[in-house]
Amino acid sequence: MTQARHTGFARLTQKEVSQAVARHEMLYSGRVGGARASFAFCDLSGTDLSGRNLADADFTGAVMEECNMAGTRLDSASFFGTDLRRSNLARASMRRADLRGASLRGANLIGADLYEADLREGAIAEKERSGNLRLMQHDIGGAELPAAMLNSANLERAKMTGAMAVQADFTDAIMKGCRLTRANLRQANLRGADLENADLSGCNLSGADLATTHGADLSKTLMEQVEPDPAETKRVEDLLEAHSRWAESDGREGAPADLSGLDLRRVSRLSHRRLTALIAPGAILYGVDLQGASLQGSNLAGADLRSAKLGGADLRGVNFSGAKLNHADLHDTKLGPLMISDSRLLPARLDNAEARYADFRGADLRRVRINGSDLAYANLSDADLREVDMTGVDVTGTKLPMQFAETGQITA
Repeated sequence: MTQARHTGFARLTQKEVSQAVARHEMLYSGRVGGARASFAFCDLSGTDLSGRNLADADFTGAVMEECNMAGTRLDSASFFGTDLRRSNLARASMRRADLRGASLRGANLIGADLYEADLREGAIAEKERSGNLRLMQHDIGGAELPAAMLNSANLERAKMTGAMAVQADFTDAIMKGCRLTRANLRQANLRGADLENADLSGCNLSGADLATTHGADLSKTLMEQVEPDPAETKRVEDLLEAHSRWAESDGREGAPADLSGLDLRRVSRLSHRRLTALIAPGAILYGVDLQGASLQGSNLAGADLRSAKLGGADLRGVNFSGAKLNHADLHDTKLGPLMISDSRLLPARLDNAEARYADFRGADLRRVRINGSDLAYANLSDADLREVDMTGVDVTGTKLPMQFAETGQITA
């Protein structure tokens, strides 16, 4: 252990860090000899902690510039006043982490889980011999996220009061219920972000990209308050009820519904319903519970299904062309072809769809048309991808079935 030249903090080697992490993981697994990792006021710059379990670890005031913590479990860890500039925290789990006063300038937080994380202002003080308190700061100072990459990150109910996030990228981030009071979001990219119920009072949004939010809900932020129309909600529910009766009776009762472009988020009881051949291109179904629903042959082209729950749904022959499915749960869904007649099969379509971080575990994707889609960081482990042409599909960081990972192709 040496003294860091610029900070005066103890400079830890990779070996020393790895040993402390190993003891922390032993503690978490209940093995003898374990001890909580405490890196408070240490210099860990450039070290590799990727993929490890450091939940509840103490990094208070540490210098962690350019550290690699990709995929690391950091739930409830303390990063109070920590210098995390240019660190790699992609896909890290930081649920309820204390990041008050931390500097995340230029950090990679793509796909990170920051649910209920605390990113408010903060400063560290020490007591001098005279009894007065002296602020201790890194070169940059308080809580900062300038130029940080938070694409597809989960910031639901995060506390970001007073945070500085100039030019930060929040593309497709989940920011429901996020507290952004007095935050500085000048020139930030908020395209596709979900800001439902977010508190943006006193927030600086000058130059921020909010005009092209691709259906992000700003209706309940403190910038604008628009209450849902009960009459319209009732009308849509009546249309769906008639459609369900039409599907269940093979057309003898009810009537098919055309819900093109409608907002269906406030419609109740959509899970496990019979909604075969539903016409709803461009509909907004963000976060809607459609688990176990029957949607065979439905037209949902261009629909917004980000964070939707579709586990176990029957989606044979469905049209998801150009749909938004980022963070959607599609585990164990049926997305194979729909038999129209003895000689005709209708394949499901996912071409040009956005499905970053989507969960396709165990899904039946046989013959699905998927060209041009974005499946970056999606989970396709145990999915059936027979007769699927993956040409032109973005599979950056995607978990693929073993046979694809080994051969680079899907065979019949």
